[in-house]
Amino acid sequence: MPRAIPESRFQDLIEAATAVLLEQGYRRTQIADVAERMGVSKGSIYTYVESKEALLDCVLRFADRPAPIALPEALPVPTPQAGATLQMVRRKLAAENSLPSLDAALLRRRVVNLHAEVTEILAELYDLLSRNRTGIKLLDRCAPDYPELARVWNRAGRGGALARLSRYLDERARRGRLRRFSDEPVAARLVLETLVFWAVHRHWDPAPQAFDEASARRTVVEFLASALLSSGSRASSARRGR
Repeated sequence: MPRAIPESRFQDLIEAATAVLLEQGYRRTQIADVAERMGVSKGSIYTYVESKEALLDCVLRFADRPAPIALPEALPVPTPQAGATLQMVRRKLAAENSLPSLDAALLRRRVVNLHAEVTEILAELYDLLSRNRTGIKLLDRCAPDYPELARVWNRAGRGGALARLSRYLDERARRGRLRRFSDEPVAARLVLETLVFWAVHRHWDPAPQAFDEASARRTVVEFLASALLSSGSRASSARRGR
């Protein structure tokens, strides 16, 4: 009778491979590195995945998935066909890149409470980034070694959110509702990168500081909203809050 494969070991494999990929990137990561991280033989890894390509596909597929991750029905997981991993990433980005508050604001002509609109959009972006922080970090880390993956990530992922945010800031600034900056795309990138650092990258900071997550989120949103709102908009919001 063949020996049963522990379901928990696949979860361990995904976690170990994620850690190694984040440290070394895709090109330098070897199956032996993941085996060493897990404390098993290199051959044991091939019980679960057929190749390094299959391992990357699994890691990207299951990134940010709550534990436990179920053992795949067919083992070892086969090497994906050419382009299959990229298609999977595109689908995942499309499914997880929903920004209903931002999209609704882009269609809205009359704004009753600008402060509420801005803070809702910023909080929505923060939460989206936070929910997908491991996948985002993996894409950022592996993209330099995988040009096709970089193109998918820059166009369907980061680029899509940045373009929508830039359009929003420009439209509200042209109508005098938000502060006008010298270069609106630069302002949009500054806003997004600030959110990305706090929602994603700080969790891998080599010299981390302890912050309460809810307090960090609230402070970042308040800080950015204050920077974006014109003095007139802030005064109007203050009067409504009295």
